[in-house]
Amino acid sequence: MALILWILAVILVIYGITMIFRGQVLLGIVVIIVGLLVGPGGVSIFT
Repeated sequence: MALILWILAVILVIYGITMIFRGQVLLGIVVIIVGLLVGPGGVSIFT
């Protein structure tokens, strides 16, 4: 389960970075924060 959360967090952070480069800064920052919260290294919302 931790591996799945880690992969999901990486995908969200990368997607957030691409959104920032496309000009959607606020939404990109929100996606990055959600990615950091989901990841096992952060404060996981699933535990």
